[in-house]
Amino acid sequence: MNQRRVVITGMGTVNPLGNDTAASWAAAKAGQNGIAPITQFDAGDLKVQIAGEVKDLDISPVISRKDARHMDRFTQFAMVAAHEAMTAAGLDMAREADPTRCGVIFSSGIGGIGTIADSQDRGRDKGFDRVSPFFVPSSIANMAAGQIAIAYGFQGYSTCVVTACASSNNAIGDAFRQIRDGYADVMMAGGAEASVTPLCIGGFTSMKALCTTNDPDRASMPFDADRSGFVMGEGAGALILESLEHAEARGAAILGEVVGYGTSTDAYHITAPQPEGRGAIVAMQKALSDADIAPDAIDYINAHGTSTSMNDAIETKAVKGVFGDHAKALAISSTKSMTGHLLGATGAIEAIFTLCALRDGFIPPTIGYHTPDPECDLDIVPNKGRAADLRYALSNGLGFGGHNAVVVMKKWGD
Repeated sequence: MNQRRVVITGMGTVNPLGNDTAASWAAAKAGQNGIAPITQFDAGDLKVQIAGEVKDLDISPVISRKDARHMDRFTQFAMVAAHEAMTAAGLDMAREADPTRCGVIFSSGIGGIGTIADSQDRGRDKGFDRVSPFFVPSSIANMAAGQIAIAYGFQGYSTCVVTACASSNNAIGDAFRQIRDGYADVMMAGGAEASVTPLCIGGFTSMKALCTTNDPDRASMPFDADRSGFVMGEGAGALILESLEHAEARGAAILGEVVGYGTSTDAYHITAPQPEGRGAIVAMQKALSDADIAPDAIDYINAHGTSTSMNDAIETKAVKGVFGDHAKALAISSTKSMTGHLLGATGAIEAIFTLCALRDGFIPPTIGYHTPDPECDLDIVPNKGRAADLRYALSNGLGFGGHNAVVVMKKWGD
């Protein structure tokens, strides 16, 4: 089969560091912390009172007040990120694309959990026949993909991948394959999450996944020996992928290239990673094989790096298993140290940061790092980012249920 090259021509995001790509990347480069006390509800009775919230977002340029009432917060995030990505790509659907060959793969790990909880409360108070008729279409996880397709007239393959914290890595990788293998010319890929809610914070706290330290500077600290759980984040990331031929034909500015994708399943436990990192190893190896590059070609890994005890140690072990001696030469950072963990949206935002790192030759830091852990003894770019000559990078996504998805990206122009 003749495989086509796949490039990125647009990016958009809202996340705890900023409400667009430029602001978010500037904050990530500077090592700013987007984690702060929760403002969306009174968290005074909860053990966890901090999160990575989206701040001061004005949705009115993208979403009307009427439409916003019928969208969960996660879909609103998705629409704002998608609008930025489409604007950056400069894609004129009427003149430059066949809509039946333009698709959307937009993920969410949990979907409209805020709408679900609010509707449950309303039904209990007023009777369940009084629940809003928009409850179901507002809350289902595929609605971000559906609303994006409606907004931009993408009539091709459209779906929502739900693989927990690997979701938007899968979305980007699956979109890459759709284009590479000839099924589509343009794909919008990404993920959105709005799980800073009492129910989600309480649920993740009760399973002992969240850090219960309410000091934002000592909460999300991947690879640190004192790490004790992740910090919940929210937001969305969106990328426009195109075949190289399609992008060049319309004179699009190219931001980077997707060159490989690998997936695997631990088949081990509902939340814990396989102790030897076998699933993560297989996913990284498949991604490198798909890209047809040797392990030592990779310069940077945006790690899954959740700040949980098991993930960070096992991910380190997996990196060593794949890269051998080259693991010590790799730069590895976790931008979750600044954003928190955005669940189904996290891979899309981290892909954007990885593409920016390749483009600018700059590695974002892992902030909050104070105490070395002998089980996490790789170069994690602690506390301060640095300039570097980067050509290839990996972005890792490792989700509950044992889902692993790895994307390989390449600097454009090399």
